[in-house]
Amino acid sequence: MSLADALARLAPTFPPFEPGHVWLAGAGPGRSGSLTLDVVAALSEADHVVYDALVDPAVLRAAGRAELHHMGKRGGQTSAAQSDITATLIRLARTGGRVLRLKGGDPFIFGRGGEEVLALAEAGIPFRVLPGVTAALGAMASALIPTTMRGFNKAVILATGHAADEADDLDWAALARTGQPVIIYMGLKNLGAIVHHLREGGLNGDTPAGIIMSGGTDAERVLTATLDTLAMHAKAEGFASPALIIVGSIVSLRDQLLGTPR
Repeated sequence: MSLADALARLAPTFPPFEPGHVWLAGAGPGRSGSLTLDVVAALSEADHVVYDALVDPAVLRAAGRAELHHMGKRGGQTSAAQSDITATLIRLARTGGRVLRLKGGDPFIFGRGGEEVLALAEAGIPFRVLPGVTAALGAMASALIPTTMRGFNKAVILATGHAADEADDLDWAALARTGQPVIIYMGLKNLGAIVHHLREGGLNGDTPAGIIMSGGTDAERVLTATLDTLAMHAKAEGFASPALIIVGSIVSLRDQLLGTPR
């Protein structure tokens, strides 16, 4: 059976994308195969696609006749101000356009989607949210690091690391004391501070740790090390954003699955 036949047999139905509405959608991490059918359908109907730098360019080919609006939003690089993005969404919707706000990963997982829908609601703009596969699931699966594993963990912690060197940031020591894996978005710039705080919380220096760079894309790179050596190896091997940091025993499963124990 061909893919087209399978989709025809599935016969999906989609909500109408009305003029003047804004839909927030997650493109998933990496390749276009992570897109949901809902997001593909929205791309095909949109008049405007307002997208971030982490969206795979191949995804935009599904947009057809839509006008594309690039907004950046990548750590350490020039990006549009969040207020300008929100204003753009409202302006385009008020012209009667079908506006698709497309983000890498999931819009409600460190994607500022909550801020955007609040602004839309306050402006009286109808909206819908289409979830996507977030990096904590997609990139880790691609890298063969199970997010959960019986006998290894009973929970996971999702954290953002972009402010780890600020006094009012997360209580990293408290996170360390849970004994559960910590999955850190946007933390590479502050990796040294994060390691320091986790060690203060009692994590051993030999705790397995890893970094997934450009997860789910053709440029994906994976580094596994220990908490104490992670920053050193990341610098030596030229790891850069976008990157996901994982700290916890689940990282050790990657080498087992690859058949190359260290």
